[in-house]
Amino acid sequence: MTMTSLPTALSERTLDALTSALHLETTEDIPLTSAMSPDPVGRLRVLRGGPIDKAVTVDLVVPPLGLDSHMVFAFTGSDSAVPHFTLDSVFAGDYHAMHLDLIPRADLAVHLDYLDAAFLPLTPLLEQAWQLTGVSPAAIGPRQRAMMSPWMLVCRATSEAFGELTGTVDAYLAHWLTLLDKGVPAVQADLPGRDRANRANLFSPAVDPVWAQVTRLLGAEQCERVRGELVA
Repeated sequence: MTMTSLPTALSERTLDALTSALHLETTEDIPLTSAMSPDPVGRLRVLRGGPIDKAVTVDLVVPPLGLDSHMVFAFTGSDSAVPHFTLDSVFAGDYHAMHLDLIPRADLAVHLDYLDAAFLPLTPLLEQAWQLTGVSPAAIGPRQRAMMSPWMLVCRATSEAFGELTGTVDAYLAHWLTLLDKGVPAVQADLPGRDRANRANLFSPAVDPVWAQVTRLLGAEQCERVRGELVA
């Protein structure tokens, strides 16, 4: 029997919770292939329904490379101020890693009511996560951090700590679902325009070096197919 990896289990648990809460349905399920394997090395899924624009998942599993990577991204509507939800859960050969965040839809420094409603409740959750034994900061530069929120949890973790972080993921997701249900304070901003610009930068190969690795694995055409679902 093949054991389900911790990143796979966490990703599927999170996607199941999203699908159940928002009544999502899979509209696309595309295998991702590589020249290095006769079998698919990954999967791109798009789910739609409920009060969001779409959810996108990207799974890449290549044991010879020590790669076991799973991304879940739930995008709110273009005119919504509710943050996007994102979770990356990864095993990279000798450590686990996680990236968990709510992506702001407005500039936090000038929308204090929005900040307090959407992000301030995450503070104790983030603090508790950093206090777990076996959790350490992951290497990410200030340029990428500028496109996320200050409540981003981006870390490496032992297998034991990674398991404990499931509770953090559940709590971030529960808070996000509450925001989706109840709404957030109004902001004075070009929400669609800001979102287009932010996502173009967030998923830019010039900003995130992971895209060079994905291109080497999948080829340029499939890589752009994946990126295309994330930027629009």
